[in-house]
Amino acid sequence: MYPKLISSIEQVAQKASISEERLELLTHFSDLVLKELNNRQKCNLNFICTHNSRRSHLSQIWAWVMSRHFKLDGVHCYSGGTEATALFPLVQKVLIDQGIQSDIIGEKQLKNPIYYFKISEEISPLIGFSKKYEDAFNPAQNYIAVMTCGHANENCPLVLGAKSRVALTYEDPKAFDHTALQLEKYQERSAEIAAEMFTVFKSVSEKRKY
Repeated sequence: MYPKLISSIEQVAQKASISEERLELLTHFSDLVLKELNNRQKCNLNFICTHNSRRSHLSQIWAWVMSRHFKLDGVHCYSGGTEATALFPLVQKVLIDQGIQSDIIGEKQLKNPIYYFKISEEISPLIGFSKKYEDAFNPAQNYIAVMTCGHANENCPLVLGAKSRVALTYEDPKAFDHTALQLEKYQERSAEIAAEMFTVFKSVSEKRKY
């Protein structure tokens, strides 16, 4: 991985502070991932929020980063929404600041541009764009649905094709758009998600049967 990203992960490991209640939920999530890896040698994760613009992308990308950090190459990370909009540009900026390389593929003025995210010269980039969770780009079945916003969790009682689901919801940084706190809140949300994904995949790695 790129040196700046490795440094960011080391900082996450040192600063991670997670409540007992939240840790119980993360343990449940890690157990689901572990079961899939032990039974099928792969685990598909689809991170879902309403607009697939902020929290689901941050969760997808940090899950991908941390699974690769812990050498869990059988984990495949996707994201989607109950509707498609566009990846919010500040999400990309916050991730670049943490050492993840990224740019837009093709025309930058498109309403829903396609991004790539790269963490190493040896690891294929992750492609990101806003889409519905059931989009053909995502797995149609045999995946864990990870609900990253309360609205999607409450209004989407049935996630088609999911074999299990977990409600791992986060506060929406969108609430601070166009305010003096905007960048700080996006950084805060990214750091929170990174710490939780580090915790999840560290646990999976420690318990994994090879």
